[in-house]
Amino acid sequence: MFPYGPELDINTNLKVHYQLVLEKIGPLLTPERREKIERVVGLRNFDTAVVLESIYDRGNVSAVMRSAEGLGFGNFHVIETQEKFKESARVTQGADKWVEIKKWKQTTDCVRTLKKQGYKICVTHLDAKSKPLHEIDFSGKVALVLGNEKDGVSAEMIAAADETIIIPMTGFVQSFNISVAGALSLYHISQDRLKKRGSNASLNEQEQGILRAHYYMRTQDSAVQYLEEMFSRGLLSS
Repeated sequence: MFPYGPELDINTNLKVHYQLVLEKIGPLLTPERREKIERVVGLRNFDTAVVLESIYDRGNVSAVMRSAEGLGFGNFHVIETQEKFKESARVTQGADKWVEIKKWKQTTDCVRTLKKQGYKICVTHLDAKSKPLHEIDFSGKVALVLGNEKDGVSAEMIAAADETIIIPMTGFVQSFNISVAGALSLYHISQDRLKKRGSNASLNEQEQGILRAHYYMRTQDSAVQYLEEMFSRGLLSS
């Protein structure tokens, strides 16, 4: 689900309508930057939720996030049920700035919220009922769940799954690294939606405008200060 309403929180005391942000912050950006944001926003997909459960290596989180952002996916969830993590020098290459990340402490809370929002839960896991990735319809609202590097997804997540899915393999190895599995799965999803819907994108016109406003604020370092000053001087009203 698209996570934002028409007003942006500038600070604890100031909310600004997205159209005002577009009007006032847009001119501060170069035409090339505005065109890039316009193009990216027009192709963003929030119908597909990328869910990582109990990932130990933060580098793997960064790698999947980078693949997701690069393929147009903006809806990212991280379930952190463990206390210890392996730190990593790998970075998102800025992907975390452009992906909307929701963190959870409990699998139950994440699954409950996604199901309430109408998502079908597709969990990468091998069992007797698992289906190959290409047999799943990703044209609607689907949550793709990737699990822990060693143990995979939790029993709770498997029980909550609407589908368990696998990436077919023809070699001797039995599994892909999570970052590779994420990239392969997300590329397939983008192509499946392109074939069935004509586009991987999911946002309506207003949602695109709202997301553009958020990206304008993230791009322009002085945006918050600029708006605060304009309102303090009485030059703008929210």
